[in-house]
Amino acid sequence: MSFLDFLIPTAYAQAAGGQPQGGGFGMLLFPIILIAIMYFLMIRPQMKRQKEHKSMLDKLSRGDEVITSGGVAGTVTDIGDNFVTVEIADNVRVRVQKGAIGNVLPKGTLKSA
Repeated sequence: MSFLDFLIPTAYAQAAGGQPQGGGFGMLLFPIILIAIMYFLMIRPQMKRQKEHKSMLDKLSRGDEVITSGGVAGTVTDIGDNFVTVEIADNVRVRVQKGAIGNVLPKGTLKSA
């Protein structure tokens, strides 16, 4: 017996068996159940978050205090179709894409900070 016999098990030939017993319906049912679980645990919550984010962007208006996905906080001064102008300090304005708006803060949050 060599050292490789301990690392790699030896394959032994077996007589050819007949058809596998059962498992036809179970083999078909398992992937369907797996896909259903993936849908309810991963896909559906992500779609819900995307829908909420789109709703938040549609309700965005001038004067709202926002935080971008990059962490920049400011007040919305202008809203276009694809871009939003955010004032981050007195007379300092930054244009960001609408999708980059992460959260809308309650009014007065930036003034108290």
